[in-house]
Amino acid sequence: MIFMRERAIMITFSVKCKEFDGNYERNKFFRELYGWKQIIRKEDKKYEYRREGLLDEIPNIRVDQSMFIIMKEHMERMKEFLEEWEDKINWNEFDVLLNEKQSKLLREWLDE
Repeated sequence: MIFMRERAIMITFSVKCKEFDGNYERNKFFRELYGWKQIIRKEDKKYEYRREGLLDEIPNIRVDQSMFIIMKEHMERMKEFLEEWEDKINWNEFDVLLNEKQSKLLREWLDE
């Protein structure tokens, strides 16, 4: 039996802390990438909202805090985002082969 492994891209990045204008700009990068939870308190009520980031729109497997895997077909969009921040971050991409479980996980993500 021949098993075909699906190709994907693993992206790693590190921030150049000294290049950011401050915490606000660094947080902006992470929020645009990962999204965030916004909490608004009004009188005696608390409202929570999930604000989406790029990785909420692109199927991914989070490997570590600054490492994730995406399908090759989404690389162009991710590359545009990373290149916007290129003077503030170092990033690399690596071709990887997914096992059947990983491939299924990313494909099911698209069906949600």
